[in-house]
Amino acid sequence: MIVLYLILLAVLQAVTEFIPVSSFGHLCVAEQLFGIGHDTGLLIEAMLHLGTAAAIIFLFKKDLKQIGIELLQMFLDVIGNINLLIHNKKTGKHLNYARIVTGTYRKFAALLVISMIPTVCLGLVSSRLAVLAADSSFFPGIGFLITGVLLLVTDLNKSGGTKGPREASYDTAMWIGICQGLAVFPGISRMAFTICAALLCGYSRKFAVRFSVFMSLPAIVGAFFAEVKYFGASEMTIGLGFASVFAMVIAGFVGCFVIRSMLQMTQKTKLRNFAYYSFVAGAVALAVNFVL
Repeated sequence: MIVLYLILLAVLQAVTEFIPVSSFGHLCVAEQLFGIGHDTGLLIEAMLHLGTAAAIIFLFKKDLKQIGIELLQMFLDVIGNINLLIHNKKTGKHLNYARIVTGTYRKFAALLVISMIPTVCLGLVSSRLAVLAADSSFFPGIGFLITGVLLLVTDLNKSGGTKGPREASYDTAMWIGICQGLAVFPGISRMAFTICAALLCGYSRKFAVRFSVFMSLPAIVGAFFAEVKYFGASEMTIGLGFASVFAMVIAGFVGCFVIRSMLQMTQKTKLRNFAYYSFVAGAVALAVNFVL
């Protein structure tokens, strides 16, 4: 029976991670329904996140490789400009500095780096509270309702525009990163918060979804380390170790098949439909909390 539970959790994680409903919230409610202990659930959640991250890397390896190359070249250009600054001061010359951000990929990479600063800071501060909030389905239920309100308001406001990476500003990237950092709590959808923030800043739906996906990779990896550190080594058993690895493999395998279709759904479906779903999920989570 535990195998079926793990498969269900893995599929749930893979499907809900890339639509604007909280995958973390779904896992918390499912674990309470299945009677999975908090400590055991932490390890399984961490491994599920790792499997999802592997699926993202596999599916978007070309884009990630290019972003990595651009980040490295930007770093080398910064070092070169520092050396040039020292040279100019010593010699009194005024040699031109290299432009750091050139082209779409470099701009996209720079936006990702800027957005991750507040995400990391908020994640470090609130990770312990997020883990405690996941111990029941009450806080996930409240998080679902908050997510639903944000999605509905963004949809009714007809937010969104035509701006892409070239028109994107670093202050809005910081704002989107703050929204992602706030989504560390169960029930609050990371994708919903980042997409809504981007749309409210006038970005296109396509760019908002794409940016949210690439922002998610370091956030998902960070969630893995945030959760696994609260799992004590004394609680590890061979059976639990195999079960966690199995869950990770299933999440990665399923993710490779469903991520693109889930992203297409996110781009084309009205946000209000996800809002209605979040309201229902919130009501179910609260009912589970008070009944069980």
